[in-house]
Amino acid sequence: MTNWIQGSFGHHDEVNVVFARGMSLDALDKGLRDLHREPLALGEGNGWVWAVHDMLNPDIDDYDAVDYTTLCRDGGEIVVFVTEPCSVKGFPPDFEYYRDGRLILRFSFEDLEQRVGQNPDYLSPELLAANLIGPDAGCDQEDVDGHECYVHARDHHEPLVKVIADFFALPSPPLAMEVTAK
Repeated sequence: MTNWIQGSFGHHDEVNVVFARGMSLDALDKGLRDLHREPLALGEGNGWVWAVHDMLNPDIDDYDAVDYTTLCRDGGEIVVFVTEPCSVKGFPPDFEYYRDGRLILRFSFEDLEQRVGQNPDYLSPELLAANLIGPDAGCDQEDVDGHECYVHARDHHEPLVKVIADFFALPSPPLAMEVTAK
């Protein structure tokens, strides 16, 4: 399931995977280009359109995070996986959900307890049911002498992506590509 988050896009290793509902594929393509993010791939499925684009645009010295609120300001939803927020430092992915031009929920895969946005508990029932947050979440061996929890700290990524994909009914890999750029 996470292969499209950790997928290979040639020399593009810091990419965002964007899903949009309530807009056309052309509108998503144009909106990303207006934000100076050239789509590397575009497609649609399950009622969603999607795009993969570089996280940054060094050609114009744009190293800021993308403001997706403008893409759905006139209605619609945006689900974003920021696959490598800082690959040099090895940070895990981020998740963002926008609706009607507002950030509803954002969190890092590194710390699911630190969720922000207008409704930081938007996915809490699903995350709790999957034991990704709450009293049963975390390493069950953290009290064992000599155990290093960081060794398997990313084991929750696959179930987390599944919870998000199932909740939003996102298209599943392999995603049908309509356009491939570069």
